[in-house]
Amino acid sequence: MKIALSQLNYHIGNFEKNNQKIIDSIQKAKDEGAELIVFAELAIGGYPAKDLLRNAAFLQQCYQSIENIAEHCQDIACIIGAPVPNQDGEGKSLYNAAVLIEHGQVKQITKKSLLPDYDVFDEYRYFEPNAQVSCIKFKEKTIALTICEDLWDDDGPNSYVGDIMLELAKENPDLIINIAASPFSYTHFESRKNVLKRNVIKASAPLIYVNQIGAQTDIIFDGRSLALNKKAEVILELKAFEEDLQFVELINNDLKSNVEYNPRKTSEISLIHDALILGLRDYFQKSGFKSAILGLSGGLDSALVAALACEALGPENVLSILMPSVYSTDHSLKDALDLVENTGCQHQIIPIKDIAAAFESTLEGTFAGREKDTTEENIQARTRGTLLMAISNKFGNILLNTSNKSEAAVGYGTLYGDMAGSISVIGDVYKTQAYELAKYINREREIIPINTIVKPPSAELRPDQKDSDSLPDYDLLDAVLFQLIEMEKSKEDVINLGFEESLVNRIYKLLCNAEFKRFQAPPILRVSPKAFGPGRSMPLVAKYSFGG
Repeated sequence: MKIALSQLNYHIGNFEKNNQKIIDSIQKAKDEGAELIVFAELAIGGYPAKDLLRNAAFLQQCYQSIENIAEHCQDIACIIGAPVPNQDGEGKSLYNAAVLIEHGQVKQITKKSLLPDYDVFDEYRYFEPNAQVSCIKFKEKTIALTICEDLWDDDGPNSYVGDIMLELAKENPDLIINIAASPFSYTHFESRKNVLKRNVIKASAPLIYVNQIGAQTDIIFDGRSLALNKKAEVILELKAFEEDLQFVELINNDLKSNVEYNPRKTSEISLIHDALILGLRDYFQKSGFKSAILGLSGGLDSALVAALACEALGPENVLSILMPSVYSTDHSLKDALDLVENTGCQHQIIPIKDIAAAFESTLEGTFAGREKDTTEENIQARTRGTLLMAISNKFGNILLNTSNKSEAAVGYGTLYGDMAGSISVIGDVYKTQAYELAKYINREREIIPINTIVKPPSAELRPDQKDSDSLPDYDLLDAVLFQLIEMEKSKEDVINLGFEESLVNRIYKLLCNAEFKRFQAPPILRVSPKAFGPGRSMPLVAKYSFGG
C-alpha cells in the first residue's frame, strides 16, 4: 500500500484556500499511485480555531468542507482532522476527530481521547474526550489511528482509557497513524521523536506521523512529519517550516521509503531563525498585511528585527525609522544607517530632541520641585512610540515590536513606548540568544553591523547609560530566567542550583512586578517551551512572596 504524507500550511477559517490545497494534494497523491493520503489534525477549519468552534456558521463550513473533499476521494482514501459533532447529547458538543474518507464518503471516525490543557492548549474548552478506543480497518489492514496527544500520555492524569497505545496494541495493528498539530519549540523535536519511537515499540507496528506547518499568530508549527519502521527507526522526515508531500510503502507490515533518510543537521539557533521568518511572514500574509515599520536605534534588538523582517517580507516592504534623541550617540546612528544599507530597507530619520523637550516643558509646572528620573526617560520612549504609530496609521504599515525576552521578563521596557507593536518578533528570544541569532544572520555576509553586536547594550535614554546599570549581566540574568520561566522552578530551587541568593531574589522580584506590562504586550512569536502569553498565564495582583 502506497501512502502519502501531506504537510500543509492552513489558514484558520479560510475554507476556500484550505480546501483547494487539500484537494490539490489528493490529486497529486492519486497521480503518484497512492491509495491513502494523510493530513494533519484539525486540517478542516484550521488549528487552533479557538472560539470559532462555538460559531455555528464556522462549524457548518467545516462539515461542508468534508463533503467537498469527499467528492475527490475516488480511487484514493484520505485521513483528515476535523471537528465533528457529539451526537450523544452529553458533554461538550464537539469531538476533535480523525475522519477516514473512502469512495466519496466518510467511512470511519476516530475521536481524540487526550485533550491537552497545558501551555498554549485549551482543548477541554471545546471538545469532549473520547472514552473508548479501537483501531480502524482499511484495505484489510488494521490501523491504530490516533490524534496528537493520544500518544503522549502514558496513563497520565488526563487519560480516560489508560495507555492508549497499549489498548490499541491488543488489536495487533499493522500500522500506527498519528495526525498532529504539534507546535514548534527549539527543544521539542527530539522528545517528539522519542514519544513516537516508544509507541512503535509498544505496538510492534510502524508509524506515520503527519504534522502541519505555518504560524497562527503566536503559535508556529514546524512540520517535520515522520515515518518510522517496526524497528522504531526514522525512515522519512518531511521538510521543516515548509509544505511537503512525500510517500511511503506499507510492505509486509513494515514501512519502506524510496527516499534515502539523511538526518538533517540543524542547530538550535538556525531553527529559531527559520521559525521567526515563517511566523513573521505568515502573520502578514494571513492578516492581509504587506508592509512593516519599526524603530531602528542602532542597537542589537531593533537591528535583528529589521534583518528578520527584510528576509521575511522583502526589504522594499520594511520601513525603519531612526529617531535620535539628545542622548543618542553618533555611532548608534551610523550603525543604524549601516544596517539600512546592508539590508536595503526603506528608512527615515526623525529627531525627537525638540518633541521630548516640548513634553518636558509642558509638564514643568506639574513636575515642579521633583528631580528628573525614569519619567523623562519614558517620555522619550513614548515619543518614539507615538511617532511610529502615527506613521503606521497614515500609511498602513504594521508596527513590529523589538523587545527581547530578557527585557520583557524583567520589565525593562516602556508601556506605550518601545513596547508598542502589533506583533513581538523576538519576545521569546533571550538577549544571549539574540547575539547568537545576529551572528547566524551574518553567517554569509555582514547584514547586522559588527559594532552593533559587540558594543555594550544601551537604551540611550540618559547620558552614558548601559543596560548593566539596571540589570545583571545578561549571561547571568538569562540563566536565572530560564530556570524560573522555562523550567518553572521556585526561587529556592534556583538558589540550590548554585546561583547567588540575592541575585535570584532580585530577578524574581523583577519578573513578578512586570506581569502587568506583559499583560498589555503584543502577541509574541513562540519559539521556546514556555513563552509569555497564553502559555504562561499568571495573575496580575497576586502576592508572590512565597517564592515560587
